Amino acid sequence: MEMTCQQIAELVGGELVGDGAVTITGLEELALADASQLTFIGDVPHARRWPHCEAGASLINRGLEVEADGRPLIRVDDVDLAMAALLDHVTAPDPRVSVGVDPTASVDPSAKLGAGVAIGPGCVVGPNVTIGDDTQLHPRVTLYDGCVIGAGCVLWPNVVVRERCEVGDGGILHSGVVVGTDGFGYRPSPDGQGIVKIPHVGNVVLGRGVEVGANTTIDRGKFSSTTVGDGSKIDNLVVIAHNVRIGRCVLIAGKTGIAGSTTIGDGAMIGGGCDIRDHLDIGPGVKLAGGSQVMNDIPAGQTWAGSPAQEFTKARREYVAVRQLPDVMKKVRKQLRDMG
Repeated sequence: MEMTCQQIAELVGGELVGDGAVTITGLEELALADASQLTFIGDVPHARRWPHCEAGASLINRGLEVEADGRPLIRVDDVDLAMAALLDHVTAPDPRVSVGVDPTASVDPSAKLGAGVAIGPGCVVGPNVTIGDDTQLHPRVTLYDGCVIGAGCVLWPNVVVRERCEVGDGGILHSGVVVGTDGFGYRPSPDGQGIVKIPHVGNVVLGRGVEVGANTTIDRGKFSSTTVGDGSKIDNLVVIAHNVRIGRCVLIAGKTGIAGSTTIGDGAMIGGGCDIRDHLDIGPGVKLAGGSQVMNDIPAGQTWAGSPAQEFTKARREYVAVRQLPDVMKKVRKQLRDMG
């Protein structure tokens, strides 16, 4: 990239403070940026580091103050959204598959392909599959019998969508995603000598604009559907069990596990490494701190943390109390020695 600070300010709708003619050739985080690069400042700790970094200019949230040293600043309402717009402008397009069916792909004659569909090397498209207009299947994608892939989807290498599952328009499935895996359902056999596998005959339905990170698995429902609502974004290495119902615009960070038949409301935000028990109701707008171990229903709009998870202010008080225990024990032991 090569842009002036003035051009960047106009692109992101920011207020330029300083020399707009300064040229930027790259983007970098605060600690690594050099004089030719633009960085970003979104909080007070980063603002304090501004005088000690070498960046040529910075995006900065309105209301934050930094030491004025002549370097250009571009003030914006939300530095993360401004950086996203800038990255979208300067980033090269993702690799694309050529429209048509690669000679090495296997497409069942009963499959229905929309206009502009691109099917890459080694893909397998099973009987009665439907693929919407302009969808791309990168190498080695496998679509099983009767699944439906919407328009404008991108399925990266080694994605598997099992039978009868659905992916809504604009869906993005990153490498290694498996949609529609067997639900984890087993019971001891009557004679107690083995384990009986319980069939799961439902499916998975992903809404429009759902993005699923690499190597995430989503189990199909036992009778009906495991569902993910429109616009939800799921990170890498997430496990979603059978009959989970996830609402609209939910964010789920990596290495989270959600057990069967749990419901997560619209707009919830789940930090990395959370474990959520089965048959729970996580309300709309709930926020879970990373590493939370959720054992109970959570009312709408609350923030929880900890193991086991509890309302955030209670969890924080408990954490502070635990950190103080060594000092408390020292005082107790001293008092006991003084008494005896």
